Amino acid sequence: MSGSAAVATTIFGLAMVATLAIGVLSARGRDKGMAEWSVSSRGLGVLFIWLLMAGEAYTSFSFLGTAGWSYSYGVPILYLVAYLTVGYAVAYVVGPALWTYAGRHGLLSIADMAEHRFRSRPVGILVAVVATVFLVPYVQVQIQGMGVVVNAMTYDSVDLNVAAVVSFVVAEAFVLVSGLRGSAWVSVLKDVLVIAAVAFLAVWVPLHYMDGYGDFMERMVRHRPEWLTFPGHDSGGLNGTWFVTTLLLNAVTISIFPTTVAGYLSAKSPNALRRNALLLPWYQLLLFIPMMVGAVALFALPALGNPDLALFRLVTDSLPAPVVAVIGVAGALSAIVPMSVFMLAIGTLCGRTLLGGGNGSDPRSRARRDSAPGGADDVRVKRRSQLVCLLAGVVALLGALFHPDTLVQLSVLSYEGLAQLVPLALLSLFWRRLTAGAGVAGMLTGLAVVVGLWWTDNDPWHGVNGGVLGLAANLLVAAAVTYGRPSAPVTAPSRQSPSPKQEPA
Repeated sequence: MSGSAAVATTIFGLAMVATLAIGVLSARGRDKGMAEWSVSSRGLGVLFIWLLMAGEAYTSFSFLGTAGWSYSYGVPILYLVAYLTVGYAVAYVVGPALWTYAGRHGLLSIADMAEHRFRSRPVGILVAVVATVFLVPYVQVQIQGMGVVVNAMTYDSVDLNVAAVVSFVVAEAFVLVSGLRGSAWVSVLKDVLVIAAVAFLAVWVPLHYMDGYGDFMERMVRHRPEWLTFPGHDSGGLNGTWFVTTLLLNAVTISIFPTTVAGYLSAKSPNALRRNALLLPWYQLLLFIPMMVGAVALFALPALGNPDLALFRLVTDSLPAPVVAVIGVAGALSAIVPMSVFMLAIGTLCGRTLLGGGNGSDPRSRARRDSAPGGADDVRVKRRSQLVCLLAGVVALLGALFHPDTLVQLSVLSYEGLAQLVPLALLSLFWRRLTAGAGVAGMLTGLAVVVGLWWTDNDPWHGVNGGVLGLAANLLVAAAVTYGRPSAPVTAPSRQSPSPKQEPA
């Protein structure tokens, strides 16, 4: 191992120890109930909510895929900033509504909300299963992204698989002990390093490899104009239609993304979520830096074999080992934080809904559970959720080690698949006539359309994101089934069992 590799590896090791300590110690003095583990007892303020949700958005893809897409395609990568920013505008409305509904009824996930809304545990189970299927690939993507980052930052000294195992152990250790609060505290370290790293790169890269931003833009316009207009360079149809439809689909989907909902429900109040929605778009400015770095690599590394390594190849080629290590740790934590939240969301979805007897759709059973947080039933549900969290991580780790392309292929469908939960998990709170049968029929239709388009290599279809077509079919079927049946007579709700249809979200 060279001297530079030894320095970078040592710094990485110390950073992982610090991460583990911060994550585990954040649980000191907290209660041991399910609500604390999954949503931090709904007690996080604006700063922690901002750091946590920003941590979910700025993942290892931000260091690898953003620079890689910029290097390979050009302007289509702007969809990332666009949909996240529009998504936070949607969250300004949706977040407080979901927080209020979930808080009123003691709910912890979108599966809980669907089960409670329709008074149907099978609906909750179906939502939990579908969400899990499309979340596990995200965990694997982060594990593999961590491997790539660590391998690059240590000058190929740390094997990809070793880095994958390290990321799994660190993330599982603190999330099993501290839950969402541990992820929020680790996000503090992660965001400090990310902001410092990208701010430095914003100055260093264009000055080191070119004569500043003016020279950079002049070269792009003169020598790479196809990277600056839709559909970009050799992007396979990622044109303006794809951009707009993807922006709209992802902006709506992120509002009910299980990890986003976990962030919503951990807030102290709806106002904390509104302020957070106003602040989060500013964080997206950081995404422009990896985009710029990827574009600079077009000139500095014109024969780069793996575009995803554009940022780290420039970093390792031009900076001393300690600086490389710090930037690498920022990238590694950008995989660990979202990975931990994804696993926790899966644990909450499946452990509580599938194995824990549901959210207690009957108000009396729910009241008994909620009246004794940390009691025997609550602890039992939490342990089952932690077990599911661990198993989901193991599945993703095994996929990363032995079948790195299998689940990752499914990740292409993740947003499009999760979008099909929007009617059941969100619109149903406002669409009072929507029935469980109609919602399920619509969701299954939408999933069939999405998978069919992907399977036949027709996504995007004439430039339209396949998820939008699936969601359109989803809503049409749900509406047809709902309004094609005679409406049920409305009965006055009892005092003991209020109907969710009579309660505003």
